[in-house]
Amino acid sequence: MRRVVEPELLDALPPDDPRAVGSRGDLRRLNFVMGHAHILTRALAPGHGASPLRSRPLRLVELGAGDGSLLLQLARRWSVHGITAEVTLLDRHTLVSGETRRAFAALGWSVETVASDVFAWLSSPVPVAGVMVANLFLHHFEEEGLGELLRLAAAKADLFIACEPRRSAFALAAARSVGLLGCNDVTQHDAVVSVRAGFAGRELSAFWPQTGEWELRERSAGLFSHCLLAQRNG
Repeated sequence: MRRVVEPELLDALPPDDPRAVGSRGDLRRLNFVMGHAHILTRALAPGHGASPLRSRPLRLVELGAGDGSLLLQLARRWSVHGITAEVTLLDRHTLVSGETRRAFAALGWSVETVASDVFAWLSSPVPVAGVMVANLFLHHFEEEGLGELLRLAAAKADLFIACEPRRSAFALAAARSVGLLGCNDVTQHDAVVSVRAGFAGRELSAFWPQTGEWELRERSAGLFSHCLLAQRNG
């Protein structure tokens, strides 16, 4: 299946539009169905995979963070291990509620929200993050923009992990059925567009800087997802 990037309806709607609010709720449900919190937890938790959570507190950045709900799920899982973090939630819009901020604070996690273009922010003199996360975000970019984004991310992170839609006939069929989960018209359109713009094989690794200082792991995950984990050697 050839990769095709098309505009998504949610990106064009004002953040307070009722259809946008409904679609963000749908995305929380789809993240659960896709198991992304579990996938990220297994990839990053102590004793599994990369084990990057050594620093206290951890500096963690999420690109395209939306309302911060996915990272809050990770915070709740990681806090059991005594992990705390200084979190930056980056998105074009400020969508993180006071309730979500208070939930992070209750875990001992500090949160900064940044409303900015991802390229502008990554190009600015921000500190290197221990971990940088992108969830259902990279598939929005054509090849040229994707390569630039990953080049900038590699300069700002010690470990980068992305969970994206898998581009496959099975995932496409599932995307066409999200209405059965109660998803609204925006999500029904965008789910199909997202799968067509998703990834397979080692497509993301090909865009990561080939400098020899990184260990790259790229694979399918769960039924519908595709993940990249890039860890700086040493």
